[in-house]
Amino acid sequence: MNPNAGVPKKRQRTAATRHYSSSTISSVSDITLTELSQSLHHRPSTSTTTFPTNDAFHFNDASTADVVLRLFIDAASPLETSTSVDSVSNSDLHVYLHSDILLRSKYFSALLSDRWIGHVPTHPPPPEHSPDDPDLFRLNLGVSPASGSIQSHLTVLELLYTNDFATAIDSASTALDLLPVALELLFEECVRWCVDFLEAVPWTEEEEKRVVSLIPFLSEEESKELVARVSPVGEDSSEAMLQGLISSAMNNYQNTAFVKAFVGKILRDLSSRETAKRVLEKAFKRSLKTVKESLEDYSSPVFRGDHNETEAIQRLNLHKASTNGKHLLWLVERMIELKVADVAVKEWSEQAPFTADLQRAFRDDAWRNIVPGLPAVILRCTCKLANAVSTGSILASRQVRRKLVEDWLPVLVVCKDNVSPISPSNKSLYLELEETFLRIISTLPMLDAQELLQRCLSFSTRNVEDCPHLVRAFNTWFRRAARPLKPDCLLDQ
Repeated sequence: MNPNAGVPKKRQRTAATRHYSSSTISSVSDITLTELSQSLHHRPSTSTTTFPTNDAFHFNDASTADVVLRLFIDAASPLETSTSVDSVSNSDLHVYLHSDILLRSKYFSALLSDRWIGHVPTHPPPPEHSPDDPDLFRLNLGVSPASGSIQSHLTVLELLYTNDFATAIDSASTALDLLPVALELLFEECVRWCVDFLEAVPWTEEEEKRVVSLIPFLSEEESKELVARVSPVGEDSSEAMLQGLISSAMNNYQNTAFVKAFVGKILRDLSSRETAKRVLEKAFKRSLKTVKESLEDYSSPVFRGDHNETEAIQRLNLHKASTNGKHLLWLVERMIELKVADVAVKEWSEQAPFTADLQRAFRDDAWRNIVPGLPAVILRCTCKLANAVSTGSILASRQVRRKLVEDWLPVLVVCKDNVSPISPSNKSLYLELEETFLRIISTLPMLDAQELLQRCLSFSTRNVEDCPHLVRAFNTWFRRAARPLKPDCLLDQ
C-alpha cells in the first residue's frame, strides 16, 4: 500500500479558497535545494539543544525519524500537495521528521490520523535511513510561490521541535515570511507568535501591504489588533484627523509658524482634494465667524461698566480678532494653494455688515497701539482672494466679483486714510489690492464698471504718473464706451 495514496489537499483555515499575495513570497534564488539539503544534514542544531521539545527527537535526525517529508518547488499546482512519490528528483529536498512532533501541526495531524494506522514501523528504525526506506512514512509537500519559500518552510518545521520563536522571529519581514507557512501547516502557536510580533513592531510601507494581504487568512480574534492598526475608524477618519491638525496648528503651539508649515505639507500631500476642501472650508467659516463677532463686539459694545473694564474688554476683542485674522489668512493661503477657495470667495463677497464694522473700527485710534497689524492682515486676506479671482484661478460669478469689490473697496480706502505713516510693506499691499480691484472691475459690464470706477478715485496721487493702473483702467472703460453699437450687439439691461 502506498501511504501517500489519497493524501488530502491542504486544509485551509477559512472556508473560501484564497491565494496569498505575491508580496509574501521570499526569494530562494540565492540558495539551491541541494545546498539546503547538505546544510540540513551537516549543520549542528544549536537551538535544538537549547530549546528541545523532546530530548529524544531532533529536527532532521535521520537515525530516529519515522517520517520523511519531500519538499519541492511546485509552481504548476500552487495550492495542491503532490501525491506522487515517483517524481522525486535530485533537486528535491528530503527532511527527516517525527510523527510525535508533527502532531503539533493540525495539517500534519490530519494526514497522520487518516493514514498512519497500519504504517507504523513494528521494529526500531535502522541507524540510518534513506528516503526510500520502507519503514519511513513518506509525505510530499509542494512549495508554491504563493505559500512562501523553501527556507521559510524549513524554519517553521524546525520550530515544531524547538519552540524558539523569540530567536527565529526577530523582524517584521521574518514574521511575514513565516506566517503564510504557519497558516498553511495550521501551526497555531507559530501563527500566534507571528501575529503578536507584527502587532508590536513598526512596519515599512511594503511590509504593511503584506500584512493587509494576510489579514483575510486570520480569524477575527487573531486579526483584530492588526485590523485596528490599518483600518479607519469611520468614513470621516481622515477628515477628523485633519480638523484636529488644523485646530492644533492654530491654537495649541506658541510658535505656530513651523507647525502650520508642516500641516500645510500634509494638506498638499493628501490624496483626497475633496476631504481637504471640506476641512478647510469648515475651519475658514469658524475663524471668519470669530473675527466677525469680535469686531462686532468692539464696534457696537453692549456692555456697561467702568472705564477700565470697558477698555480691557475692548482690548480683548481686538486681540481675538487679530489672532483669528492671522489664522484666517493662513487658511485662505492654503485654500488658494489647493485651488479649493471658491466657497471662501463667495463667503468673503457677502460680508457687508463685517466690512462696515471694520470701517468703524479702523476709524478709531484704539487699534493702533493694541493690534497695529490687524488692518494689513484683513487686507491680505482680501488681496489673496481677489487676486485668485482676477487671474481665473477661482471662477466667480458676475455677482460675486461685483460684491467683492463693492464691499471691500471702502475698507481699503479707510485703511489708506487712517494708517499713517504708511510703511513700505503696507504701501505695496495697498497698490497690489488697488490693481487687483481694477482688473476685476474690467471684467464687469460697463454700467457696473462705471459705478465702481468712480469710487476708485482715491487711488490717484498728486503725480498722475504714479498711478498708471488707475489711468489704464479709465482708458479701458472709455475705449469700450467709444465703440459704436450695432443693433444686434445691444443686450437687455
